[in-house]
Amino acid sequence: MDYSHDDAELARQPIGYWSWAAHEATVTHIRAALAEHGLTQPPWWVLNQLVDADDAGRPRAEVVAVLRGYLNVGDGLDPEIDALVVKGLVTQDASTRLRLTAEGRALREKAYERVSRASAEIHAGIPDEDFVAALKVLQRMIHNVGGRAWHH
Repeated sequence: MDYSHDDAELARQPIGYWSWAAHEATVTHIRAALAEHGLTQPPWWVLNQLVDADDAGRPRAEVVAVLRGYLNVGDGLDPEIDALVVKGLVTQDASTRLRLTAEGRALREKAYERVSRASAEIHAGIPDEDFVAALKVLQRMIHNVGGRAWHH
């Protein structure tokens, strides 16, 4: 692969630009994969939060709390969850516990296969140790400036 600059010049490149460019390229790639299944990222994240829930489901507030920090989705999750319920992909009981329907589980599985291929395309030619090193560098930069980017 040809790089934009030699190593000495790369060391002086603006991280803001390159992290933004990487974000734009990778998120656009993943969103295109999801769109093949009629999904956008917030509903995809909700489906993933419910896939391993047992028959009891997960409280809606818990799902929203976990996902709130994902790409600044903020309070936009409630309408997304409501839309999943209307489409019959998720159910919500009187106690606001969410569960995947059979249709929701099937869609999530098909989309998961496609997103996994998209992720493999993004990671192509990048050894795991390089990928981990890149994430550690980005997390250190976030820490250095007092940012917050991970979720639990």
